[in-house]
Amino acid sequence: MLYLQDISYIHPNKDLLFENINLAVNNHEKIALVGKNGSGKSTLLRIVNGELIPAGGRIEKPNSIYYIPQIFGQYNHLTVAQALKVDHKIHALTKILKGQYSEENYTHLQDDWTIESRCQEALNHWKLGFTDLSQKMGSLSGGQKTKVLLACINIHQPRLILMDEPSNHLDLESRKQLYHFIEMSPATMVIVSHDRKLLNLLDTICELHQTGLTTYGGNYAFYQQQKILEQSALEQDIQGKEKLLREARNKQRETLERQQKQQARGRKKQAKSGMPKVMMDKMKNDSENRFSKLKHAHAGKVDGIHQDLKALRAALPDPDKMRFDFDPSDLHQGKILFQAYKINYQYASEWVWKSSLSMQIKSGERIALKGANGSGKTTLIKVVLGNLIPQVGTFKSNTNKALYIDQDYSLIDNRLSVCEQANQYNSLGLPDHEVKTRLNRFLFGKESWDKPCQALSGGERMRLMLCCLNIGQQAPDLIILDEPTNNLDIQNIEILTNAINSYKGTLIVVSHDEDFIEDVRIERTIELTY
Repeated sequence: MLYLQDISYIHPNKDLLFENINLAVNNHEKIALVGKNGSGKSTLLRIVNGELIPAGGRIEKPNSIYYIPQIFGQYNHLTVAQALKVDHKIHALTKILKGQYSEENYTHLQDDWTIESRCQEALNHWKLGFTDLSQKMGSLSGGQKTKVLLACINIHQPRLILMDEPSNHLDLESRKQLYHFIEMSPATMVIVSHDRKLLNLLDTICELHQTGLTTYGGNYAFYQQQKILEQSALEQDIQGKEKLLREARNKQRETLERQQKQQARGRKKQAKSGMPKVMMDKMKNDSENRFSKLKHAHAGKVDGIHQDLKALRAALPDPDKMRFDFDPSDLHQGKILFQAYKINYQYASEWVWKSSLSMQIKSGERIALKGANGSGKTTLIKVVLGNLIPQVGTFKSNTNKALYIDQDYSLIDNRLSVCEQANQYNSLGLPDHEVKTRLNRFLFGKESWDKPCQALSGGERMRLMLCCLNIGQQAPDLIILDEPTNNLDIQNIEILTNAINSYKGTLIVVSHDEDFIEDVRIERTIELTY
C-alpha cells in the first residue's frame, strides 16, 4: 500500500530535518505518526501527498490518496464545492440540466449523475447545517472546515487517507463521530495526532525523530508502556555509566598518586647512589614520558565514559517538572470570585443562551466549561474576564487578576525575541543572569535567546509562556485555559499538565481533550446549551 525507503528531507536553509525514514503500511492498516513538535510529522505527510520533494529516498504509494492538513486558513478562498473537489462536476451537471449538452460538460461530469445528492448526504452525515455548496470556506468555523474535509472522504472513497491533527477543532460529539469513522472505515490511514483517545484506536504507533522512525506494534497505551520500559532501561544505563565514571576517576587518581610516589622514591634512590647526572636525566625523562602516557590513557578513558554518559543523558525526555513558582495568592479558598444572575447577551437580535445563566465561581475551584461549538463558551469567558457586559441580568466580579490563555498562546509577542519576551514579565527586576537561568530551566538555552517568538512552535510558545509567568511570580486569582492543547505534542501536554497542577488558584478549562480535563483534576462542569 505505502512504502517509504530511506526518505530524508533538508530545509531550504540546508538544515537536516530527518533522514533514514523507512515505513511500510499495509492495506487497511491504520497507523499514528507521533514525535516532538518540529520533528517533521507534517512535512512527512506532505511528502507522501506529493506536495514536497524529499532530498533522497524512494516512495511507493497508491493513486487514490486524500490528505487533511491542519487548518490554518488555507481553504478560506475556496467554496465548499471546491474544497470537496466536486466544483467542476457540479458546474457541468448544472449546465447539462439547463440543456447545455456539450461534450465538455459530459467529460467533466464523468457520468457521475448522483454527485450533488452524494455531497448533501456526506455533509449531512457530518452534521453540517448548510446545503449551499457555493458557500465560502472562510465563513465556516474551524470545526465546520474539518467536517467539510471529512465529508470529502465519504464522497471520493480514497484508498489512503492522511490526516494531520483531525480532532483539533472538533467538539466532543464531533470527535466521537470521528473516532467511529476511523474504527469503521476500511481505508488505510496515516494520522498525526496528540489526541490520546484517537491514538488508542490505531494499530501501530510510529515515533519520528531526526535519524529515523521507531515503530511500536500496538496502540498508544502499548506505546506508553514501552516508553516507560525504555526510560527505565535508560536510567539504569545512566546509573551504571555514572558508577563506571566514578570508578574510572578513582582509579585514575590512585594510579597517578602511586606513580608520583614511585617517581619521588626513585629520584631519592638515584641521588643517594651517586649515579652520573646524564644517566639520572635520562631516567627522569623516561619516567616522565611513562607518567604522561599513563595520564593520557586514563584521561582518555574517563573522557570516553563521560561522553557516553552525556549522550545517554541527552536521550532522556524533556523535563516535566516545569511548575508555577507563584507567590501565594491573598484569596482564601471558597471566596466568591464571580456571581451572575439571569445574564444573557444578544448578537444580531439572537440571544446567546436559550435560558439566561445564573452561576457562581469560588476561589480554588477547578471547573470545566463545556458545550458544543456555538453554545456561547467564548461569550461567557469574556463576561467573566470583564471584557463584555451582559445586556440582561446582574453580575459581580471580585477577581483582581485573571489570566486568559488561548490555544495560540497569544500572550507571547511575536515582535520580540525569546529573551526580550521574558524580560517583559520581569516586574521584580530580577538580574539578567537569573532571567536566563529560568529560560534554561524551560529548555531555552543560549542559542534560543535571540530567536524571534514568531518562529516558535506551539510547544515552545507554551513553555515560554510558563517561563514568563514564573518570572512574574505573582499568582493570578483565576486562570482560564481555552483549548490549550490544540497545538501541542503529547510531551508538551504533560509539561503543561504538571504546571497547571502546581497552581493553587481558580481554574476554568475549555477543552475537548477529555484526558487533559481529567489530568488537571477538574472538580465540576458548567455545561452550556443553545
